[in-house]
Amino acid sequence: MNLDASAFIADPALVQALKGRSRPVDCSQERVLFCQGDLPAGVYILHAGECAVSMFDQEGEPAFELRLRPGSLLGLPGAISNIAYSLSATALAGAEVSFVPREEFSKLMLTEPGLAVLILKVLAAEVRTARIAACKG
Repeated sequence: MNLDASAFIADPALVQALKGRSRPVDCSQERVLFCQGDLPAGVYILHAGECAVSMFDQEGEPAFELRLRPGSLLGLPGAISNIAYSLSATALAGAEVSFVPREEFSKLMLTEPGLAVLILKVLAAEVRTARIAACKG
């Protein structure tokens, strides 16, 4: 499956607003942020370095892995829907990552409608790239 990593990148204004509600995550060493099937705790923001997202099939075999760039939001669909993460995410050593708890993220969506629209744009881009990859794949 060939996914477009740019689908995970958010508008800089959204990243800045989320960063204001986030706490840093220690990624001095490689760190698993969340695993496919985990209940969503919130949204992760990649500020610098790289994160890898992956998906495994029902047999536990890797279906794909994708390297994300700074400005990417990780765990967005799970945080919005409160359904288990559909991907696994790992921050590579030295990445700069912050975390927005689900409750804070939900408050932001309710209190700042302009940012909610930016959040939906990222979500729509993720859906679009997954559909395109599925058709090619």
